[in-house]
Amino acid sequence: MNFNHFQNLVDNFFIVNEAGELSPAKYHDVPVERLPALVLAYIGDAYFTLYVRTRLLGYEQNKVRVLHTFDAKIVSAVMQSKAIKALEAELTPEEADVLRRGRNAKSTVPKSASISEYRYATGFEALVGYLYLKKQQDRLSEIVDKAFVIISREMTTAAKK
Repeated sequence: MNFNHFQNLVDNFFIVNEAGELSPAKYHDVPVERLPALVLAYIGDAYFTLYVRTRLLGYEQNKVRVLHTFDAKIVSAVMQSKAIKALEAELTPEEADVLRRGRNAKSTVPKSASISEYRYATGFEALVGYLYLKKQQDRLSEIVDKAFVIISREMTTAAKK
């Protein structure tokens, strides 16, 4: 992105309405189903990271480095892919479609995970973002709670080896 493009985005990011309040300049009231899978994953990643960090406070409140180490491992593509693969059979057809869209989204794969792991993790994050934006709080909580348990068990099993 060049500077002029960036500046144009900044200048047009928000509109001040007649009441003097800030409102989004573009894409107001876009149906969640129409959002690109990577946008859903972007939101899902933020939600799951915050969820994990909040959950970890139940185990440790003083050592930020320890919290960060566990947080990074739990939200890694490798662990997220393990969680969603274990949960895949429990998904509704609509949720399975969001997972598929996330898995098929084109993105750069980091060296820390295989292509398959990264694609599944992107699908997981897209599903979490989708449920969050659809305000399906009960189902969202169910999915992330189960994912946390699956990942925690996986980490415990790996630590014992």
